[in-house]
Amino acid sequence: MPAKASRVAFGEALIELGAKDERIVTLDADLSKSTMTAGFAKKFPGRAFNLGIAESNMVGIAAGLALTGRVPFACSFACFIVGRFETIRISVAYTNANVKIVGTHVGVAIGEDGYSQMGLEDIACIRALPNVPIVQPADEVETKQVVAYAAEHQGPLYLRLTRQNLESVCPPDYQFRLGRWCLLRPGTDVTLIASGGTVFNALEAARRLSSEGISAEVINAASIKPLDEEMLGRSAAKTGRVVTVEDHSIAGGLGGAVAEWLSEVRPTPLKRIGTTAFGESGDPRSLYAKFGFDPAGIARTVAKFLAR
Repeated sequence: MPAKASRVAFGEALIELGAKDERIVTLDADLSKSTMTAGFAKKFPGRAFNLGIAESNMVGIAAGLALTGRVPFACSFACFIVGRFETIRISVAYTNANVKIVGTHVGVAIGEDGYSQMGLEDIACIRALPNVPIVQPADEVETKQVVAYAAEHQGPLYLRLTRQNLESVCPPDYQFRLGRWCLLRPGTDVTLIASGGTVFNALEAARRLSSEGISAEVINAASIKPLDEEMLGRSAAKTGRVVTVEDHSIAGGLGGAVAEWLSEVRPTPLKRIGTTAFGESGDPRSLYAKFGFDPAGIARTVAKFLAR
């Protein structure tokens, strides 16, 4: 299967689901061509709403639509929609409105548009809300399953999507379940837990580490909230070392969530790979290399962590 951005797979899935479920509507803040809801709007013009550059208003309208029986997907760049945190907090989370918040263009991998357009703190914000699950799919297959799940899930949900193409990583029999992770590669020396755009690179890093005599277990953590505590605990007990890899700030992201759980339940040496500074403009591959999210960077960090 060719590489495909999760935002593109999301747009395709919405059209398929929209044909079967008339409750589904989309809301955009003048970015439907970027969030890939333009196809849905063309197919179902009466169920697609462009609110202009007014994300807070968009979130409020989405909550209203949800509370009257619709299933709204409110979409924008992650930094813009989660930047309206106060409205998400009260209008969506506090009322438990059935809104699907969709943040695209996440991480430094959006490239040349630079930090002002990068979602690097969005997970940290949404994680603070008690009733909003966070899901970040790693390839096309997983994305389409996640969108179908989101449409049926009762209550708010945050979906985190990439601008860049994602290589296929999920096995043929994969089935998404909230709160469950997918073991992609077994290992004994260290556990690599990645999400979204970094999953394929973690797999590639594990292959490189294998040639150095390091056996790395690789886990796709699509469900960032809730964590798969069962798999996390089992893998940490087996390998004794955990490394998280994410295109997001290490503060409050996947690494933060894993660190919190391990420190309370199963103290385990942990290394978090993520951003510790503001993003910057550049081509995606160079930025991943600079921030250490490419296979070579991940492998190098793991080897150093294991003192190999």
